[in-house]
Amino acid sequence: MPPSNPHVALFVTCLVDLFRPSAGFAAVKLLQDAGCRVSVPQGQTCCGQPAYNSGDKSSAALLAAQTIRSLREYDFVVAPSGSCAAMIKCHYPDLLAGDPELSAQARVLAARIWELTQFLHDVMQFKPAAAGDEKITHLDSCSGLRELGVQAQPRALLPGRIIENGDGDVCCGFGGTFCVKYAGVSTAIADKKLDRLAATGAHTATGGDLGCLMHLAGRAARRGMPLQFRHVAEVLAGDNKTPGIAAEEK
Repeated sequence: MPPSNPHVALFVTCLVDLFRPSAGFAAVKLLQDAGCRVSVPQGQTCCGQPAYNSGDKSSAALLAAQTIRSLREYDFVVAPSGSCAAMIKCHYPDLLAGDPELSAQARVLAARIWELTQFLHDVMQFKPAAAGDEKITHLDSCSGLRELGVQAQPRALLPGRIIENGDGDVCCGFGGTFCVKYAGVSTAIADKKLDRLAATGAHTATGGDLGCLMHLAGRAARRGMPLQFRHVAEVLAGDNKTPGIAAEEK
């Protein structure tokens, strides 16, 4: 049985907050529809992943400590991002190993944090109301897939709507700071991914990591491709009014 009326903290993530707040609002709606009390802690900041991936572990540790303090009072913590959830779940305890008290708190938080579709399906056993029948193709992000095992959950929440692209376990080329350091390689990987997504015939591509979606949407716009990109939370919540990522507002 799913927990009754759990108090859930939404860890919004930097990219959702700054670039795609509609995904955050959609996540809140879904969590409330699933029977959760939702709070958005004001003290949350970046999870520290960019610093961590760039080798700046001291800055990452400071951000991790701030994140732990802001999220300690809730039954569950949910993030509309596999990479941010994986950073907190998989890397905080080791990152903070030099401080036994903080490391212990990190392990407690690691047991309570979930990626959005994983939480909705695995914990709350939620079945969203039908939100259209448009066929879409889904992008499995590397962190969500490899570190958290998020793959079946979005498909179960969107039964019959996903056209598989046969490229689910291949990186989109974003890789956080990788796309900045190795722009040429990143672009080439993105083009291969886009070609596979477009070959499905789907009009919309969705996914659970905004960084990956923004990376591909930006490249698709530069190539003049009609493929639209939306966060999976928006699709599940039935938000078809917000323009696609990197799409011009009309």
